Amino acid sequence: MNGYMLDCVIKDILRVVEPLQDDWAARFQMINELRALVESIESLRGATIEPFGSFVSNLFSRWGDLDVSIQLHNGSCISTCGKKLKQSILKDVQKALRKKGGWYKLQLIPHARVPILKIENIRHKISCDISIDNLLGQMKSKILLWLNDIDGRFHDMVLLVKEWAKAHDINNPKQGTFNSYSLSLLVIFHFQTCSPAILPPLRDIYPGNVADKLHGVRAEVESQIAQTCAANIARFKSRTANRSSLSELFLSFLAKFSDISSKASELGICTYTGQWLEIESNTRWLPKTYAIFVEDPFEQPENTARAIYARQLMRISEAIRMTCFRITSVHQNQSSILAELARPQTSQLIVKPSAPASAPTFNLGNYPPVGPQVHQARVRHPRPWIQHQSQNSVPRFNMGNFPPIDSHVPRAGTTHSHPLTQQNFSNTRCVSNPNSSKTGEPSKTYNGQGPQKWRPRSQRQV
Repeated sequence: MNGYMLDCVIKDILRVVEPLQDDWAARFQMINELRALVESIESLRGATIEPFGSFVSNLFSRWGDLDVSIQLHNGSCISTCGKKLKQSILKDVQKALRKKGGWYKLQLIPHARVPILKIENIRHKISCDISIDNLLGQMKSKILLWLNDIDGRFHDMVLLVKEWAKAHDINNPKQGTFNSYSLSLLVIFHFQTCSPAILPPLRDIYPGNVADKLHGVRAEVESQIAQTCAANIARFKSRTANRSSLSELFLSFLAKFSDISSKASELGICTYTGQWLEIESNTRWLPKTYAIFVEDPFEQPENTARAIYARQLMRISEAIRMTCFRITSVHQNQSSILAELARPQTSQLIVKPSAPASAPTFNLGNYPPVGPQVHQARVRHPRPWIQHQSQNSVPRFNMGNFPPIDSHVPRAGTTHSHPLTQQNFSNTRCVSNPNSSKTGEPSKTYNGQGPQKWRPRSQRQV
């Protein structure tokens, strides 16, 4: 296989799936609309809308869903309510959305482990899951965001793996396959167990169970978690000796999990320790009732892959093996590799791009329409990786107080604040994957290792 060919295909995929400015704007508008709706419901007086999930962790694609939590008012303390109250609130929100209009596919799932209301915005065609008092989901998302500060390849690898999984229809928990959170944990685990390791065990980032800490005064709890993570992340910045390209990491990812169906009968994936753990000797996981165990490092011992059943696990393992075989075959070309790694809708945007136009500008009060606008020039946003400060200020994604988006388009390599971060966290660091630079763009320094470019493996220095 030509490594350079795979590198080029991966770059093209990431260029297309990376969100455009309009994709960010559409989600901000949806959040604003939901906030206004919540404020109009008498029983939710004082409640706020706060996003979480891949939107906050900056691991979403142009077509990614949005997750929001309705945080009930409880003074300065962390609000918690029972499952029945959550179900009742979501029913009230469902009725209000139907009355207001602009949303469809309103589906209440009251008996899920976390009750949610699934909706879709008519204008933007973006799905949204609404939950109640999901502060744990918010904290998980922020920690995943902060991991980008250790190594920028994490972001690109997650987007690549999610796109590949969607192409093979194994990123759908409703059908018994991986959810996106589990796929992100698989990437973390791979980065922990490759040689040399890129990411540390997550217990070295935050020791303990985040879920057990979420009680008391919210600002103090979030500050403690943020400061602990910040101090530990600082110890690992720029230390990685692993200079593998994204294509090399993807191939080793496939090789590592190609026999996942046989390993899963005895071993569980634990990103908290960064190790495969024997299920029979782990009392937290017993009794074993799952086809595969991917432990949630922030909510131990919950299994993030509990939706997967045995027959689908076999299909997942086969998809991994066949992808590895096909893209390493000497008979592959760029088109066949692209078909293996990306969905048709992604491939079409790569194969038949329109002439680029200047990227549109927007502000939070006047959103442009969002659709499959192939003609737009792609703007590589500085990723919102936050360098935490020693003060008690906490990176809060309170959508009622986000800064306006600049009227001009940020250029690659600048350090503009991302619209998702708050103004008091202006010390944002723009780091780019060394293997994702485009022709004509200035090289960017990556984790203190100096400028790097995409090149065939045979031409790299050992």
